[in-house]
Amino acid sequence: MDVGVDVGTTVTKAVAFDEHGRQLAEASRPTRLVRPGLGRFEHDTGEIVASVNDVIAELAAGARSGGLGGAAVFDSFPTPPPRSGGSGEPGLVAITGQGDGLWLVDAEGVAVRPAISWLDARSSSILEKWTADGVAELVFRRSGNRMFPGASGPLLAAVLAEEPAVLDRATTAAYCKDVVMQRLTGVRETDVSDASAPFLDPRTNQYDAEALAATGMSEWQHLLAPVAPSGPVGELTDATTGLPLGTRVSAGPYDLPAAAIGAGVTDAGDALLTVGTTLACQVVTQELPVDGEPAGLFLGTWTPGVWLRAMPAMVGTAALDRVLTLVGLGTDQLAGLLADSPVGSNGVTLLPYFSEAGERAPFVDTRARGTFDGISLSTTQADLVRATCEGIAYAARHCLDAAGWTGRVTVCGGGARSGEWTQILADVLNSPLHTTEASQVAARGAVVAARRAVGPVGDEWIAETREVDPDPQRAEFYAEGYAHYLRRIEAARPRWADPAPVHASTSSGAR
Repeated sequence: MDVGVDVGTTVTKAVAFDEHGRQLAEASRPTRLVRPGLGRFEHDTGEIVASVNDVIAELAAGARSGGLGGAAVFDSFPTPPPRSGGSGEPGLVAITGQGDGLWLVDAEGVAVRPAISWLDARSSSILEKWTADGVAELVFRRSGNRMFPGASGPLLAAVLAEEPAVLDRATTAAYCKDVVMQRLTGVRETDVSDASAPFLDPRTNQYDAEALAATGMSEWQHLLAPVAPSGPVGELTDATTGLPLGTRVSAGPYDLPAAAIGAGVTDAGDALLTVGTTLACQVVTQELPVDGEPAGLFLGTWTPGVWLRAMPAMVGTAALDRVLTLVGLGTDQLAGLLADSPVGSNGVTLLPYFSEAGERAPFVDTRARGTFDGISLSTTQADLVRATCEGIAYAARHCLDAAGWTGRVTVCGGGARSGEWTQILADVLNSPLHTTEASQVAARGAVVAARRAVGPVGDEWIAETREVDPDPQRAEFYAEGYAHYLRRIEAARPRWADPAPVHASTSSGAR
């Protein structure tokens, strides 16, 4: 049995697979996203690590009792071999998780301050200055990554400005999955996918001195973990997981590239669209055009000469959840709401930029904010909800076009479980969508990556898909709607630069 762990923004999931890639069981634990102030989002690192131990322990208990559909698998193997084989043989644990953010830890992997989420906006003013001074563009030219407020570089600068003593106590400016890896195994490393943003030179897989110097981070390069080309690998030393000590543990890639692996997105030009908290758009590429407009990310993969051109927009299911909350409805009513409003939402449109950190792909603007247009006294709740789904679909097309998409599109994530919303996405993209049948493709991808590091992996491990075809008439309408969406972004930018005043009582402190 192999276990894939995906440490998300609000939930930690673990999935048990047999040696043929069949999903045996799943466990999950909700985790808190703490808001210490406006635009600030943090995690309790200890709570995150504990959630990983809990979900693995739940699966381990099921395996011992034979509750995963087979014989007990752990009791007879106190020191397991490096790879899984038959049904009675414990295998590996592969960890993936949310990317970006800043997880400052000491030499033992223990937090020296709460982890800062990728959603955080505290570095917005620093990034605006770096953008005006040309620093952000220089870093993009060197690393292929356009920084945004929740990236580790600007967040390091923000902590240095606000809490300089914290950096003195830290040993590592880590990423989520790597903190978990260190606590489980003692290994202090990262992989090329997480290290890509923002200081890794994708041509050499080494940290770039010019990018570090431009951001004023040269003095703190020692906080960046060593990069393992095929991901960190170690042996389990934490008995609280319920697995035998010595079990092989692998970390990475992080959730975006791990999902691409699990969904079988490997050919140049093919894309993976993840409709989750992040609207994550990725396209496989064998080129590094860092001379174009600075936007998105070039993520290293464990295959030399292959990268993922990622446009992980801040919009996603969080925007839909917010609108549903505002109109007093739930996700269980989504299908009916989409059916109750026609294509085009009776003229209501939305720019879905709800994040307090603005937008990061396919453009970076820390002041970008959401806007409904076309509302009248006859506007219904269904119109607002459908306009939200259509607006997010337009954002997906914007990101995929910017990432160089030319081939097949596979879609996954919580939003893809809605057949009605998936149809809107297919119509807006005017392309067949291949939806994954597996529920946890990132966890699956982490296991596949770990297995590939030591040998071949069969096609049966890749998640199966079904096809959703676009409707030609709706696709024609949405082509006009997409052009209108792009015009509205350009028209909105002057407004974003001149935001409405915010009263002091709502601009600081916890909500």
